[in-house]
Amino acid sequence: MTTTASKANFKNYILVTLAYWGFTITDGALRMLVLLYFNKLGYTPLQIASLFLFYEVFGIITNFLGGWIGSQLGLKVTLYTGIGLQIFSLVMLAYLNPSWAQWLAVAYVMVAQAFSGIAKDLTKMSSKSAIRLVVPQDAHSALFKWVAVLTGSKNALKGVGFFVGSALLAGVGFVNSLLVMAAGLFLLMFTGLMLPKGMGKIKKKVKFSQLFSKSPEINILSAARFFLFGSRDVWFVVALPVFLREVLGWSFYQVGGFLAVWVIGYGIIQSSAPTLMRRFGSGRPPQSKTIQFWTFTLTAVPAAIAIALQLGIPANIAIVGGLLVFGVVFAFNSAVHSYLVLAFTDDDKVALNVGFYYMANSGGRLAGTVLSGLVYQWLGLVGCLWTSTFLVLGAAVVSLKLPNPKPSKAIAWKAGDGD
Repeated sequence: MTTTASKANFKNYILVTLAYWGFTITDGALRMLVLLYFNKLGYTPLQIASLFLFYEVFGIITNFLGGWIGSQLGLKVTLYTGIGLQIFSLVMLAYLNPSWAQWLAVAYVMVAQAFSGIAKDLTKMSSKSAIRLVVPQDAHSALFKWVAVLTGSKNALKGVGFFVGSALLAGVGFVNSLLVMAAGLFLLMFTGLMLPKGMGKIKKKVKFSQLFSKSPEINILSAARFFLFGSRDVWFVVALPVFLREVLGWSFYQVGGFLAVWVIGYGIIQSSAPTLMRRFGSGRPPQSKTIQFWTFTLTAVPAAIAIALQLGIPANIAIVGGLLVFGVVFAFNSAVHSYLVLAFTDDDKVALNVGFYYMANSGGRLAGTVLSGLVYQWLGLVGCLWTSTFLVLGAAVVSLKLPNPKPSKAIAWKAGDGD
């Protein structure tokens, strides 16, 4: 009986992961398509950042309500609704007319990006919540490993999406790229036929007040997540690609390819985090000190890149080298974060807590995206890097209040459990 249940859980994990992978490629490709296409049309960094404004705003709203919707209707519904909305967003963008007035084009793209933002966070919340359900608290499976594989592979494939987006833009143009991706996602919708209907659904009604997490651990972790992802996006989302394109003169292929390789490498490290931490650490599941160590370490990285640029070190060397270090340290931070949010929650509250947690994640991305365009336009890439430094420091200080997970919640981590 246990073997049958384990096989069913593994099948569900594979289906959820495949759906998430497919979505993630289009999400990364769409971001690169929009960024490079509108940079080519002559939009300023702040105008480009505004195109992603609704993407992040509606991501916050979705994460706030998505956990409640998932707990009432089931995670299968929210997962495939997310994929369906991404298809709608892609088709909508395909009807964009470059001859429209700039204000109309910006408004149109913002609305389409709103649907994409809803889609992204419905899909993310559903996928990560589903993992908590297929890895029972009393099982000997490695929750940290499974979450890291899902999250790390997602980031690697988002990097693939960056390259796909830039390659499609250069090869077949903006409109055809969108239609190709929409067709691929439509085929992916059929995997939903093999998932159980009530996955993640709870029988009791959830009051509106319960949408706000009452767990101190989840609240602290969410606040740290806000600052952490704001620190990344403040220089990575708009400032870095625009700097590479305009200041260093890189081509579409070079910008997309470089960012793709970085995100893929970041994802691989994130997936390998459990194995690396077991081999070179204590072998115990991540504790509060784990996230504190990695966050304080990360604080020094953007500061070092900024100082290097200010000292006149060639930008190619400072940025490429700095990004490699930043990616490694940030990957460990993110992997431990993704484990802790599940280790701090119960099965019957997983959708609600994960939704709340990723609402903070979207809030950080929103702040980082807006600041990325604003600070870059005023103070350049160096200003964005110093802003990133202070945001990481904020995450580190908040994480000092984080307790250790209870032993009953951490049982899903097992030292030496595979590679």
